[in-house]
Amino acid sequence: MGEPGESRRGPLKSAVPSNVVSPVRRCSRTACGRPAVATLTYVYADSTAVLGPLATYAEPHCYDLCAEHSERLTAPRGWEVVRLALDSGPPRPSGDDLEALANAVREAARPQERAAGGAPAHGDRDTHPMEVARRGHLRVLRSPDS
Repeated sequence: MGEPGESRRGPLKSAVPSNVVSPVRRCSRTACGRPAVATLTYVYADSTAVLGPLATYAEPHCYDLCAEHSERLTAPRGWEVVRLALDSGPPRPSGDDLEALANAVREAARPQERAAGGAPAHGDRDTHPMEVARRGHLRVLRSPDS
């Protein structure tokens, strides 16, 4: 037969062309291939349909909808539709996100301090001057402006 892993039929070819698979989430409506811009969730206990910005992750009990289907959405009789403001563009990092990232980078740059001194005591604020409070693995940090 020849080389190991070689088929008599020749090299394997993909049954689905690679350009069909896309990282963009698509509308959940049947036969609609447009990109999703909103996520629909049903709150059965309140008889409410909530249409909001596209969720970060695809959830099994939520429906991603394109712009056209989200505009034309109607709910069953007796149900209320709550429409949350849709984002008009890609999410931009906020000042809090950037500050948290900067603090994480600063903390990662000082591994020697923690290893040499051990874990700081609960009341010891000298090792982390920005730390105001602690709950489990979460820390409340003081803003550098205050």
